[in-house]
Amino acid sequence: MTDQELARALLSDMVRVRLMEEKCAELYSAAKIRGFLHLYVGEEAVAAGSLRVLEPEDAVVATYRDHAHALLRGVPMPKIMAEMFGKQEGCSRGRGGSMHLFDADVRFYGGNAIVAGGLPLAVGLALADKQLGRNRVTACYFGEGAVAEGAFHESLNLAELWQLPVLFCCENNLYAMGTSIAVEQSQTDMTAKAASYRIPALAVDGMDVLACHAAAQEGAYHVRSGAGPFFLEFLTYRFRPHSMFDPELYREKSEVEHWKERDPVRTFTERCLAEGLLTDDDVASMRAAAETELAEAVDYAEAGTWEDVSDLTRDVLTPAGSRP
Repeated sequence: MTDQELARALLSDMVRVRLMEEKCAELYSAAKIRGFLHLYVGEEAVAAGSLRVLEPEDAVVATYRDHAHALLRGVPMPKIMAEMFGKQEGCSRGRGGSMHLFDADVRFYGGNAIVAGGLPLAVGLALADKQLGRNRVTACYFGEGAVAEGAFHESLNLAELWQLPVLFCCENNLYAMGTSIAVEQSQTDMTAKAASYRIPALAVDGMDVLACHAAAQEGAYHVRSGAGPFFLEFLTYRFRPHSMFDPELYREKSEVEHWKERDPVRTFTERCLAEGLLTDDDVASMRAAAETELAEAVDYAEAGTWEDVSDLTRDVLTPAGSRP
């Protein structure tokens, strides 16, 4: 892929995510989307840069802030939007909602609402691949808040002991819900935690999509070559509150505005234009395509159907002998 092709692909990915997330906020305010909603606005460079290095047979495990990962992994936007509307045409048949997007066809295994819940799952997927001799990578995304959970330490320990093909991707946006990392963890360097398990690690500017792409390439190459797990710390920032329920009383507005000066979508657009990789017409066309895709996704969700109440016990298992 040429520099121009890569620039076009990365910017297109970020624009699609940004427009979808902003539309989700609008739809939530209109009560079209209900429940919890965690938006990825500001962090687009991480998903766009890193997911581009994966192969179709690789696996992806994400957190409850999963819309971008699902979309860029290949889950169709209409299926994502229908899921957030709670319609049975959604990728999880409307039963999971925003935090539980899932699509085995593209090997996207959630959307996991429990903090650090995806880490053991990623280790299990990677263990299966290793035992079956499949040259695959499992990319596991999680926030820095997950690092305080026991599952993080257990997962890294086993991944290194068993030399499993896991690419650990820590999206460090500095706040675990409303708690600053500085008052939550005594060691705020995530790569140092990975190093304590003898896992090679790299910290990268999560607001720079090209830096994210290059770091992910290095990590994925290490894992795919059979050298065991690799850890990436993406230093990023979310522009919106933790969730739509969050009153955001824990950080100053001036801090958010300061980070917005490094908006990955805007800064990369400006860079591409300045370096002649894209034209104004290219950018306009890219945005128009994303807007059309988004409008069609919303229409699909609006036209979707509710699951019949009589169907709600489907896939709910009852232990043998427990029926009256």
